Amino acid sequence: MTVSILLFLPVVAALAVLFFKNETAKHAALFFAVVEFAIAMVFLGRFIPDASTQFAVDEPWIPKLGIYFNAGIDGISMIMVLLTTLLVPLIILTTYQHQYKNATAFYALILFMQAGLLVVFTALDGFLFYVGWEAALIPIYFICALWGGENRIRITIKFFIYTFAGSLFMLIGIIYLYLQSPAKTYDLHQFYNLNLDAAHQSWVFLAFFIAFAIKMPLFPFHTWQPDTYTEAPSAGTMMLSGIMLKMGIYGLIRWAIPNAPIGFLKWEGLALILAVIGIVYASIIAFKQTDGKRLVAYSSIAHVGLIAAAILVWDARGLQGAMIQMLSHGINIVGMFFIWDIISRRLKTRDITQLGGIAKVAPNFALAFLIIVLGTIALPLTNGFIGEFLLLNGIFRANIWVAAVAGLTIIFGAVYMLRMYKSVMQGETNALTATFTDIHGSEKLVLGIICLLIIGIGVYPQPLLHISEASVQNLLHTVYGKIFPQ
Repeated sequence: MTVSILLFLPVVAALAVLFFKNETAKHAALFFAVVEFAIAMVFLGRFIPDASTQFAVDEPWIPKLGIYFNAGIDGISMIMVLLTTLLVPLIILTTYQHQYKNATAFYALILFMQAGLLVVFTALDGFLFYVGWEAALIPIYFICALWGGENRIRITIKFFIYTFAGSLFMLIGIIYLYLQSPAKTYDLHQFYNLNLDAAHQSWVFLAFFIAFAIKMPLFPFHTWQPDTYTEAPSAGTMMLSGIMLKMGIYGLIRWAIPNAPIGFLKWEGLALILAVIGIVYASIIAFKQTDGKRLVAYSSIAHVGLIAAAILVWDARGLQGAMIQMLSHGINIVGMFFIWDIISRRLKTRDITQLGGIAKVAPNFALAFLIIVLGTIALPLTNGFIGEFLLLNGIFRANIWVAAVAGLTIIFGAVYMLRMYKSVMQGETNALTATFTDIHGSEKLVLGIICLLIIGIGVYPQPLLHISEASVQNLLHTVYGKIFPQ
């Protein structure tokens, strides 16, 4: 049993969904997504939490050019596979209250995007990694452009230009590593074994970093994100924020730093400054937002900046925190955007100043909203706590002043998130919110699952930490071994 079944099933599913009519398409898409998650659970059950690559497939693709279909799963990839296969069925389930024109294409694009994401998270061949990277970008471009808001075309073109330009930098870096490889191969582990001088590593790291910084996004490459998240259909926003931005974080861990560790040392200070600026900047901007969806978008920039900062200090605890926080952030951000999807669908507005008193008429919705907010602000015994604790611990061990500034995201986040919750849910109802109905059906199921995950991971995170621990340690030693050769 190899990882290929995880990579090809969503492609087959996407093609199959095209043969279903609109209403049936969503049920078919959900079925295939649940099957994909079940297969991922089988892989998890058989996974040995050591540093090895498992379930690998390595078949000639274009052997004359050194290109192989080479993919596999280690502890780092396993977390990303779980994130992707868990969130996609939840995201599809959130669409059950929506009616989409040409729904077959909509759901087929989601499944095709899932395939591209999984290729990125499992690829061990540089060319395959790039193919997956672009394969994930194309579906979300059409999802945003065809089913987005009024300004979708302008915003989507900006998003595409940003991310495609970043991809070109990454492609240049991959091709350069290929040309330096004695065997003329794109194999990741062959890249790790290259002995490039400091100047060339500097340029290689920069090429990768620009692509990954745009995707996360980090300041000042973030300007596409708030507009795209706001204008995209809710499912598209969830795919972008819950999973796709993790491509950049994962790429930084797997491709940028290990392939050019000495180059990383040269640019580490600047990259860390950008991450910290993004944390503070996005948090301050979030305070001023009255559009709930836009507020959540800026909060995402701040939280991702904290994850990036922990990775850039290259500490074991920080990297472990990044792994579990990627999963937790994905769960929480999908929950938060679904909350605002429910509000905007019922009340036709996301303006926080027009809301209030919803808890009085929708107690189940209020409870779910509160649990997601508490997870987002990292309350102890929620999923956000252990990740942010490890992230800050790792940063603190490297630089106490950076940790102090980076920790502001927790304080600021608690203030603007709780203030948002109070404005929306507390107080007296008005003519608009008095008609709000409580969650039911698929809404209750999605929010129930998300709340259980928030509490479950927060109470007992050790199994998830154990999955990635050995692989994280192995990657740390690989990088340190190249920086300080014996």
